[in-house]
Amino acid sequence: MEELDEQIQRWHRGSNAMSRKLAPIPGMGPLTATSALVASTGNAQRFENGRQLAAWLGLVPRQHSSGGKPTLLGISKRGNSYLRMLLIHGAWAVIRVSERKLDQAAHWLTEIVNRRNKNVAAVALANKNARIVWALMAHGSEFRSDCAVATA
Repeated sequence: MEELDEQIQRWHRGSNAMSRKLAPIPGMGPLTATSALVASTGNAQRFENGRQLAAWLGLVPRQHSSGGKPTLLGISKRGNSYLRMLLIHGAWAVIRVSERKLDQAAHWLTEIVNRRNKNVAAVALANKNARIVWALMAHGSEFRSDCAVATA
């Protein structure tokens, strides 16, 4: 197991520029960035937007709409369950750390936790991270933490 972890770390640090771009995202570790997201999604431009990538991962709510009245249900749980699990576990790690932080990103997350519960907040953060991943992969830009939080 340690040998495989070491191989993933070497591949992450050495040959894969895209996984290095994804690593600064909160909740995104080398395992999630390398083998999971970069290898599974391939070309992110095949998705029209970040919501389609999140839907492909099963991180968006199912809809049951009729007569102009939308009803949102739980997450669809369709798509790649391994990637969804890694993103949600990374979001859980961010939630645990954000309870001790006072920055703006932690404030956004704390508000969600106060309104809903921690499970919903973890899925919301995983969905947000999936959309950030799509933007970085599709446009080839770098992650900037000051732009990750939308100001009111």
